[in-house]
Amino acid sequence: WTVRDHSSSAAAQCSVGHPLVLHQWTQDAAPQDAAPQGAAPQDAAPQDAAPQGAAPQGAAPQDTAPQDAVGWIVLVRALGRGPVSSDQPADVSPAEPVSMLFKLYCLVVMTLVAAAYTVALRYTRTVSSDLYFSTTAVCLTEVIKLFLSLGMLAREAKGLTRWRNALVEHIIRSPKELLKLSVPSLVYAIQNNMAFLALSNLDAAVYQVTYQLKIPCTALCTVLMLNRSLNRLQWFSVFMLCAGVTLVQWEPAELTKVQVEQNPFVGFMAVAVAVLCSGFAGVYFEKVLKSSDTSLWVRNIQMYLSGIVVTLAGVYMSEGPQVMEKGFFHGYTISVCFVIFLASVGGLYTSVVVKYTDNIMKGFSAAAAIVLSTIASVTLFGLKITVTFATGALLVCVSIYLYGLPKQDTSSVAKPENNKPAKEKLIPV
Repeated sequence: WTVRDHSSSAAAQCSVGHPLVLHQWTQDAAPQDAAPQGAAPQDAAPQDAAPQGAAPQGAAPQDTAPQDAVGWIVLVRALGRGPVSSDQPADVSPAEPVSMLFKLYCLVVMTLVAAAYTVALRYTRTVSSDLYFSTTAVCLTEVIKLFLSLGMLAREAKGLTRWRNALVEHIIRSPKELLKLSVPSLVYAIQNNMAFLALSNLDAAVYQVTYQLKIPCTALCTVLMLNRSLNRLQWFSVFMLCAGVTLVQWEPAELTKVQVEQNPFVGFMAVAVAVLCSGFAGVYFEKVLKSSDTSLWVRNIQMYLSGIVVTLAGVYMSEGPQVMEKGFFHGYTISVCFVIFLASVGGLYTSVVVKYTDNIMKGFSAAAAIVLSTIASVTLFGLKITVTFATGALLVCVSIYLYGLPKQDTSSVAKPENNKPAKEKLIPV
């Protein structure tokens, strides 16, 4: 395509893989072929067809603009891969119509998994002095996730031959992709081990509130790595969340039913490392997913294979002699198995149902998990709720809700007002 700016008589060459829809703006009239102001924009032409009004392929577009035309506006409709705007997901599909009852079911699942995992893990780290090895639990979680992902890929492939071909192509013949996915595997392994260390030194409710620092960490990584932007309300909610976590940590919570020795400072530092790892690994994995059309389950398999190697190395480096002496499954009980089940099966199940919920429901789920964790901590561990804890937890819940509010839609191009020059932000193509 040759895009000409009639206001400056300059020509610019543009070669892209998606159709270009050219509209001509004037100061006195709306764009040609554009919908009236307030109407929904029309769908773009099919990918194989040329845009309406454009010249045939290989020919330069005709200069038919009137003398008072301000210039051409290039609107890109990404029919193939990736959106135009950098602050939208790369693969946006229409929301599946689901009933409110099913949405509530998804909300309950996310809330219960988050709250139960935190409380159960805390219980297993305080119920006995002869504890299990946390590194082995993290390793088993990766193994279970790998087998679950293999099963989901087989279901997606709809045939043993296609399933085997996918594994050969993306696993055996793609060592570079395995190496690429080893980065989030290492980071996630550190995060999961830090969660065990944190819940060995912090109450479940305090951990649940403090762990919401993953939101500003993820937001910061998103801005730096994906070139997205946050609006003022989101920045305000980030600072509010940090203030709420500060209040929760200002006065350590007193526990009357926990007899094991714990260090709140060590617990807080472990949470800090965990949220940093969570933010970076999540954004990195998202960037890898958007860089190709490879199946999500294939990417999960690649990551879990690397994760198993990394976590086994962690077992050997941190607790190798003890594991060799007492055994890999030393200290395992039904409660420990339940924690591993929630970390693997519950985590993957939540990632599947999460697509049926919006940001507001996710924020409500996080706030409800904080409330449930607090109630369980009061009942099981004798947590004494202070004014600073209650205030901080409330600020965190409100900030999560504010952060999840939808942004104002600015994707449509408005008609320029009369007697004012048209100023449009051109999308780099």
